[in-house]
Amino acid sequence: MTYRNIKIAVDQKTAVVVINRPKKLNALNRETIAELGSAIDELSHNSSIRVIVITGEGDKAFVAGADIAEFAHFSSEEGQELAQRGQEELFDKIEMCPKIVIAAINGYALGGGLELAMASHIRIASENALMGLPEVSLGVIPGYGGTQRLPKLIGKGRAMELISAASMIDAKKACDWGLVNSVVPQDELMDTAIKLATKISKNSASAISNAIDAINAYDQDGGFQREIENFGHCFGTDDFKEGTDAFLNKRKPNFD
Repeated sequence: MTYRNIKIAVDQKTAVVVINRPKKLNALNRETIAELGSAIDELSHNSSIRVIVITGEGDKAFVAGADIAEFAHFSSEEGQELAQRGQEELFDKIEMCPKIVIAAINGYALGGGLELAMASHIRIASENALMGLPEVSLGVIPGYGGTQRLPKLIGKGRAMELISAASMIDAKKACDWGLVNSVVPQDELMDTAIKLATKISKNSASAISNAIDAINAYDQDGGFQREIENFGHCFGTDDFKEGTDAFLNKRKPNFD
């Protein structure tokens, strides 16, 4: 599929998705959200891809928020439809993607940009990254899952402060708070993300898919039951046979 606002490159078993609107600091408009959603669908069904890395074009911004001009005159009903459609088209798809999604945060990750990063499974930030959910300064609240995912990552009190003060935090504080997994120099960001993706891609794709599903259920009633069921599912896979045979015969497993 051909896209106008994003670029996709494949590095071995890793797909790198680049949001390519640098003049707009890679802001998310509806077309870009739709394209990203289609890309996630496409890559999720590509058996040769094991990990997806999402980043922004340039070194200034991962995604510096939503394209405000697009919805400045929306009614309440249109605003609700915008949030619901965006969550369904993209943000929930990323969270539930059966393949690990890594957000490589280069520069600003604000509003919808931080929500995009939070929907991803793993977040790596460059040292110059700045993150925040400034929506209340515009008279609105985060609408792409920010009020739900941020408290899970950094706690309710910190989330309440960050959202209500419309503050930005730097990469170090984001790491200290658990918002990102690690912080690296700007020029090492993509290499770090690709190295991690390569390490992940050597493991069982079916087991990782089951793990993602179980981890996503950790705060739900029945989360432990989901783990039990997914644990059992793994026993019926070729990857389980390969992994256990490799261990017992003291060789490296081949999950291709």
